[in-house]
Amino acid sequence: MRILMVCLGNICRSPLAEGILQQKAGTAGLEWRVESAGTGGWHTGEPPHHLSTKVAKLNGVDISNQRARQFVKEDFLNYDFIYVMDSSNYVDVKHMSGTLWNEAKIDLLLNELYPGENRAVPDPWYGKEDGYHQVYELIDAACDRIIQKHTQEVRATK
Repeated sequence: MRILMVCLGNICRSPLAEGILQQKAGTAGLEWRVESAGTGGWHTGEPPHHLSTKVAKLNGVDISNQRARQFVKEDFLNYDFIYVMDSSNYVDVKHMSGTLWNEAKIDLLLNELYPGENRAVPDPWYGKEDGYHQVYELIDAACDRIIQKHTQEVRATK
């Protein structure tokens, strides 16, 4: 399984989602490739925000080696599923994808916890450290649900 996590700048939310889901998949024995990207290219090549890195590390997840990159339409060909952090990211990805858009391969991450509600993972960029902890908890819970859902689907097909 190849999963792409997408936010705006690829330095706060999506790096956390990449790191959390990759670690959970590994712990569950799943050979998944999880990566992240941003719809804006301002931070290309930069490491995650220092507070995302700090909060991840406090929770036993190392995201320090990640580097930001911009979403490209070919990501729809290279990933099985794409999770976005908010509705604005969804609209941006749709616009950027052109003819490669595939609605069946994309959803808002928090729809895993709150199906059909299209809730946003708040962008902690302008806030303080506590916002990064809140974002971590939301993403962590959504990633638990993704792992749980996948392992149930695998069991059902056996």
